[in-house]
Amino acid sequence: MATLTEVVAAIERLAPLPYAADWDNVGLLVEPPGTQVVGTILLTVDLDEAVFEEALERGADFLVCYHPPIFSGLKRLRLDAPLQRTLLRAIRQGIAIHSPHTALDAARGGLNDWLLEGFGAVEHVRPIEPYEDSEPVPGVGAGRVARLMESAPLEEIVARLKRHLGLEHVRVAATEAHASGRQIREIAVCPGAGGSLFEGLLGPDLFLTGEMRHHDVLAKVASGASVILCDHTNTERGYLPRFAERLALELRGGAKILVSQADRDPLAVV
Repeated sequence: MATLTEVVAAIERLAPLPYAADWDNVGLLVEPPGTQVVGTILLTVDLDEAVFEEALERGADFLVCYHPPIFSGLKRLRLDAPLQRTLLRAIRQGIAIHSPHTALDAARGGLNDWLLEGFGAVEHVRPIEPYEDSEPVPGVGAGRVARLMESAPLEEIVARLKRHLGLEHVRVAATEAHASGRQIREIAVCPGAGGSLFEGLLGPDLFLTGEMRHHDVLAKVASGASVILCDHTNTERGYLPRFAERLALELRGGAKILVSQADRDPLAVV
């Protein structure tokens, strides 16, 4: 077993909290009294009652929830509200909860870099919004822009991304030129919802994210860029097995690490 302190430190080596967006709520969100050791860690994108029941069934005593279950201010904790009920049950069961969210997005080897892997070999990778403290940290920040080592048509890129993300369908807003076969070279990615991050970014031929507003998509296409949308958590969930591997190395076998089987995107294509 690992101590609670060791688990938190391992997560935050992979996703340093200062890297998170100012609006985010990251770190150890629930620390039940008396919780000192961790035997089983369950990774999930979202925490709902199905995931919490799975945590109980699989003996998890630490939850890593990519999306913070405590985000805006909580004014009360009541049993008649599902999320609040889950948090109360976690405290009663001695289950700690940590969220890395945008800190994990921004970090080297985090979600942004993993999304880029779906395109194949890339070069000239840079954050869209670099993280800056006293000075920029190379390769760290929100979103990524990169160039394909070899340009490719939109149809081929879509096929690559579907394989990488494990999806049968994605949504594509293609320019007439890309639909006609013009090659794509420069790309931009952001997990989750990338519309605001992409707003002032000009130059990429293609933008990949989970969701964008209708008018933001229209604006990108009008500027000559195509857009691929996969739904919010479909750009995030596939990273969990990679994060499990990385966390296991940090903890050197000190805890069992599981990926939730109950966690899923709330939307389905039917």
